[in-house]
Amino acid sequence: MSMADWIGWLATAIFAVSYFCRTPEALRRVQGVAALAWAAYGVAIHALPVIVANVIVASLAVWTSFARRAAPAPRT
Repeated sequence: MSMADWIGWLATAIFAVSYFCRTPEALRRVQGVAALAWAAYGVAIHALPVIVANVIVASLAVWTSFARRAAPAPRT
């Protein structure tokens, strides 16, 4: 099995683990790591669309996992 195959299987395993996360923040962080692994896979197979898409997904996943939730509007 090639190094690219190993990276792809690792990315798949990390993504599958995300289904066991108990909080939305943890889910996003694990999926962000998985997306980075998929981006590495894209590098290994020289696929720019895979790299770009997964860097965007990883960035958004990690950013939204740390973003503060908006306070609920007061009732009037």
